[in-house]
Amino acid sequence: MSTLVTASAVADSRVSEDLASTSAQGQSLDPTLTTEERTPPSRDFFSHSVSVVGSSNIKFGPKPVDDVYAEYEYYGRTGVLEYYGYIDLPKIFGVGNKNDHGAWDDGSPLFMEHEPRISIDGLAGRSFAFGPFKEFYVAFDWLYDHGDTSQSRSNVLYSGLGTDIETHSPLNLSFNLYAKRNWENYSAATEYSWDGYRAQFNYNLPVADFGGGRSLSYSGYTNYDFDSKTKEKQGSAYTDNSLVLANRFTYLDGHFQVMLTAYYFHNSSYYRDGAEIDYGDGPFKANADGIGYTVGLGYKF
Repeated sequence: MSTLVTASAVADSRVSEDLASTSAQGQSLDPTLTTEERTPPSRDFFSHSVSVVGSSNIKFGPKPVDDVYAEYEYYGRTGVLEYYGYIDLPKIFGVGNKNDHGAWDDGSPLFMEHEPRISIDGLAGRSFAFGPFKEFYVAFDWLYDHGDTSQSRSNVLYSGLGTDIETHSPLNLSFNLYAKRNWENYSAATEYSWDGYRAQFNYNLPVADFGGGRSLSYSGYTNYDFDSKTKEKQGSAYTDNSLVLANRFTYLDGHFQVMLTAYYFHNSSYYRDGAEIDYGDGPFKANADGIGYTVGLGYKF
């Protein structure tokens, strides 16, 4: 939008200069107190990829899973909408351990997660930045696992507020604070209710640019879930908090990429590590702490 400079605007600027020169310490007027509209800069982009991923010792449940699955991943920004998400086809090649079930053996044929954020600054047409906080968002994180039956299905929405944080470095850092709403959720006692909160950090860092379309980057997230009623409603084998950390290195060569991700789990999905659990086919001890890995080969569009 172009700005029309008028005589009155010039006069106003002179008044501001006079006020500054006669203020207690001669400082300029604080720009954060002016009524000037400041629109966040445009940074529209879109990227997506398809990959084959092999996983080992992944602990999003009480039994570690090894799997080979197909994944579609996307991320970008359009106007006020920032988005990230992926769609997985579990065990699509029929490869996995005994705890792994997919489309061909009475398991889930589809798992997906979508994390849209809507810029509050963009909607308002001005910046609300202060201190290290660069931009604010209405944030969501929707997870859906189709499952083979309603008892093995999950439909969970996290919603709240998010922000981008200035690190004064090449590291990009964002934070989201969510409230959790369950619908179907693997037949847990907390289904169809609001249950706890999630504090989430997302980060990425360009590590090296080798030229010719070849680069190395680092990305990851930390999810801390807390204040759940799972332990209260399901007993001492569960907890009211859970922690997952993910750290990924991606090597890109033109359109082809290789990804290595390490995960750390603690009380994953609110299971207390080492607790005895029985789903009706014999007791076992929950394995909800530790490290897991994935390796992926993909094509980036």
